[in-house]
Amino acid sequence: MGKKTKERKKKAAKRRNHAKGAVAVAAAAASSPSSPANDSAAASPDTDRSLSVDVEPADANGTSTLGTTVAGINDVADRPLKRTTPHDFDTTLDPHSVEANAAAADDGDWETVHRNKKAKKMPKKDKKKYPSIDFSLNAKLYSKVRVADLRDLILYIFADGVAPKWVSVANRNQVRKIVTIMIPGIEESMFKPNVDFSKFDEFAAKQKPLVDDNGISSPDAFYPRVLNTENLHPAVKPFAEMFKRLWPIKTPGDDRLARMHSPMAAFLTAPLPKRAKDEKDTRTQVNLVREPPGFKDERTRITEFLTTPDELAENGYVLHPVLLATAEEKSSYTLPDGWVATKIDKVEDADVPESEIENGSVTAGRRVLGLDCEMVMTGENEFSLARISIVNWDGEVVLDKLVKPDKPVTNYVTQFSGITEAMLAPITTTLKDIQETLLDLLGPRTILVGHSLESDLKALRLTHPFIVDTSIIFPHPRGPPLKSSLKWLTQKYLGRQIQLGHGAAGHNSIEDAKACLDLTRQKCEKGKTWGEFEGGGENLFRRLARAGSSYNGQNQSSTDVGSFVRTSAAIDWGEPCKGPGGGATHTLACKSDEEVAQAVIRAVQGDPDGAEIRAGGVDFVWARMRELEAFRGWWNKNRQNSRGADVGPPEVDQLYIHDETTGASPLEACVYRLTQRLLRIYEALPPCTALILFSGSGDPREMSKMQALRTTWKQEYNTPGMKWDELSVKWTDTEEQALKRAVKKARDGVGFVTVK
Repeated sequence: MGKKTKERKKKAAKRRNHAKGAVAVAAAAASSPSSPANDSAAASPDTDRSLSVDVEPADANGTSTLGTTVAGINDVADRPLKRTTPHDFDTTLDPHSVEANAAAADDGDWETVHRNKKAKKMPKKDKKKYPSIDFSLNAKLYSKVRVADLRDLILYIFADGVAPKWVSVANRNQVRKIVTIMIPGIEESMFKPNVDFSKFDEFAAKQKPLVDDNGISSPDAFYPRVLNTENLHPAVKPFAEMFKRLWPIKTPGDDRLARMHSPMAAFLTAPLPKRAKDEKDTRTQVNLVREPPGFKDERTRITEFLTTPDELAENGYVLHPVLLATAEEKSSYTLPDGWVATKIDKVEDADVPESEIENGSVTAGRRVLGLDCEMVMTGENEFSLARISIVNWDGEVVLDKLVKPDKPVTNYVTQFSGITEAMLAPITTTLKDIQETLLDLLGPRTILVGHSLESDLKALRLTHPFIVDTSIIFPHPRGPPLKSSLKWLTQKYLGRQIQLGHGAAGHNSIEDAKACLDLTRQKCEKGKTWGEFEGGGENLFRRLARAGSSYNGQNQSSTDVGSFVRTSAAIDWGEPCKGPGGGATHTLACKSDEEVAQAVIRAVQGDPDGAEIRAGGVDFVWARMRELEAFRGWWNKNRQNSRGADVGPPEVDQLYIHDETTGASPLEACVYRLTQRLLRIYEALPPCTALILFSGSGDPREMSKMQALRTTWKQEYNTPGMKWDELSVKWTDTEEQALKRAVKKARDGVGFVTVK
């Protein structure tokens, strides 16, 4: 018999003896006359020492209701307890310590049962069990790594995601924390050997692209670049100390439509699990949206959601003359034949004195009307008004009339319009009659609410300056020019179904108008960020909390044994609690990158006194540094950002303090400060922490310039009376192709991945 076999038999015999001892103790406890079977307790010498036992106080007669004390329990306190917290966690702050339980017992109170999860031992870095994330030399990449791939890497490590194919992850269950930092403004050219920060834009423009003019990429464009300290500029040299490689990262977007989607939304929105997708596909009703944890309603006046002139032009509205920028444009303004403009002389006519506004009113003294129209076809690609419905803020029908088209109807499209030939046969009301009614009904203080209202107003041949468009205030998850349907929004946010009519029933314009008003009312009640970043996915913070478990058990519930929830922190400029960061356990608002760096370290390590963030820190951190973005002019203060938790970019002179002794250019100094902050964060991370940095996008300035040019062209083109040869800007295929090239460039970002 071999030596190993003998050892195994000895261990098996020892386990059998322990089991027999436990049975004997339990039998002795059960036979005790003063102890009911259901109140007895037994413990063998090898029972889990991390298990504490409830002690019931004596009854009124001074007799313990627990019964005879079972041998083996009293000496549990004398044994060394298993560690219930990570090695870097201060046990003196643990409210469930032995001293706290002893004090509770002395007071005659119940002692709570705590089944503390045994902490994993921290593996040594030279051991095989130490986690790592690295590029596999055998991997074949056929496209660039996407921002969504970085998100999916986190889901694979901390939740139920699929293993990534672009990177090799070893011992993922040993990864303790994940820290991700988004740094717009950082580019691959900054890591070139001969980079010149004093003329960086010129230097970056001269770099040979790995994609030709036909959009065909070189295989080298997909693979990561090795970082070598000898070849890096001193300002970025510490990157090679933290990371082995620089990864090309693709920002989400649509090259065909020349659009770049939000990298922040893509990263912080997790895809639905396959099971949830399958269940969703089998139902006709869309899942009703839920408030994220910590979300707070912020009543907002409806005037905050008025569509801007740029948005009106971008979405094909005909501009009202009061919205024109210059006096020259207003003087040359002429309406097309058959069009009318509401009687408003200047924008200020819509202002309502605060004394006339009811306290807390979201309508702000305005008259809010929901509008929806139904059309029929009067030509191959021509639609004419057939029905108009207007509903007020209280849901009362103000106007509902059928209209006789000026031209013969070629298709009633009844399945959509609900209009039939018999319905229009006796009608004598014309479009001109409706226009006269609307001119009397709509005044300076009237706000029209509708969904993609530009088509309704074109059918009415009417222009009005004050519009709230639900297709804009509830943006599509993938960004413009895509728009969510009114039917989907109503199911998602109101929990009801509309447009169920088929055949002769069709749509109901009154029902649609009420739905638009209800969506707008909900937006006003909940605030600007409501309805953003919601779509076919789930908030990443909530997904991690739902699917993952904390390795250190810091959030163990005393009532739900074995329940451990991953905690998270969102750190950003402005108010991260109002954006997708509202789903995080903690949100930390900052006003500078230095504050962001300090907040990241605080979130990882926790508060010393555990006042807000418990000692030991959170499991997942997302942060954004924006000083480099602002310094380089990448920070675009657009309308979409103003509706969210964003703040305006700081002045450039606030970001750079000139030091003549160093001789560094302003950009080099800004990059150097960024690198030093990142290095400080890296050094503060505990072992086995994954660190992910990504830029989010490439240089978006040329894209923004071309998009602004197109917006100006659309605005002038949709201005009544403006002739083609009088447009100040031209938009031809040349400009369209230039925009597409700019979008492709803007979608080329970078990323870094490592495990400390």
